[in-house]
Amino acid sequence: MSELRSRALLEQLVGFATVSRDSNLALIEFVRDYLRDVGVDCELIYNAERTKANLLATVGPPVAGGIVLSGHTDVVPVDGQAWTVEPFALSEAHGKLFGRGTADMKGYLASVLAAVPMFLASPLNRPVHLAFSYDEEVGCLGVRSLLAVLPQRIPAPALCLIGEPTELKPVLGHKGKLAMRCHVRGAACHSAYAPYGVNAIEQAARLIGRLGEIGATLAEPQLHDERFDPAYSTVQVGVIQGGTALNIVPADCRFDFEVRALPDFDPQAVVDELHHYAQHQLLPGMQAVKADTAIRFEPLSAYPGLATPADSAAARLIARLCGSDDFGTVAFGTEGGLFDQAGIPSVVCGPGSMDQGHKPDEYVSIEQMAACDRLMDRIAAYLSQPDEH
Repeated sequence: MSELRSRALLEQLVGFATVSRDSNLALIEFVRDYLRDVGVDCELIYNAERTKANLLATVGPPVAGGIVLSGHTDVVPVDGQAWTVEPFALSEAHGKLFGRGTADMKGYLASVLAAVPMFLASPLNRPVHLAFSYDEEVGCLGVRSLLAVLPQRIPAPALCLIGEPTELKPVLGHKGKLAMRCHVRGAACHSAYAPYGVNAIEQAARLIGRLGEIGATLAEPQLHDERFDPAYSTVQVGVIQGGTALNIVPADCRFDFEVRALPDFDPQAVVDELHHYAQHQLLPGMQAVKADTAIRFEPLSAYPGLATPADSAAARLIARLCGSDDFGTVAFGTEGGLFDQAGIPSVVCGPGSMDQGHKPDEYVSIEQMAACDRLMDRIAAYLSQPDEH
């Protein structure tokens, strides 16, 4: 096999430990300097604290109909995982390139960056835009400030290609997500006098049971969309905290839950139903014992689903670029729904598999990286063709 065009850049990108809890500026500034060295200007869109930044750059003429190559720079932690290789240093074995983020999704970013000199050398009639974000892994947070300025920065693109790992198979849909925290404030007392207090854990348990009932309703066959796995919107509780000692009726309990929603289902409906249950079924009894008891809901994060029509121009274009119209969906979320909401048709297609993402000894195959490099070549060829309109 010839030398992989994107390998050197992947090695450099993996070397930046851009876990979401930390800054991504070292990586972003490296990318900025790399682009400037090859003659491409870019803009950094910072967070309020200026500890993180998105990056936006354009190669080609400032006209409509270009392609956005979008990816996130943050990675999930390695804490508590049993890695057998150094996670923030690229290593190779058996045709695989190991390191945190190789699949999710620095492999794609490396392929995009490695293609920039080729984009510059191509007679592009329409532009390619690079849009790199931060804090995707904690709720698609960073890209929102990039999308807020995008209409003033670039003419309307024809497509946004989200390079999450799909083994380079075109994906047109994924579920949305709403993450919430529920705070229950009860009334403490000695457990020997439990009926005179309000047990926050017991009330939280009732709320969690109600979530289970709502989830069972969402799983009914008439609500299925067989394009997805699972084929229905799901609800789950992932964290619960409450109580101080067994002989004290707990005054406080909180739990975190999420809704993974089919693209045509509004997850807020779950929260509204749970809030109605809390207000009408639980709070009257709680407040009859202690007036200042309460149940409060707090949003943690949210992003929309994606459902790009299979007969859309964006779908036809990704099929042309990938050589396949065998469109699929993925269970995990992406920034694609936010780009779509901003009026930019979006698809998901990138090297590697999410089966390796977020795991110890994460890897992307050399074969997948080479195939992504070839995809970049086809994008350049497409953008260099005369405008078909």
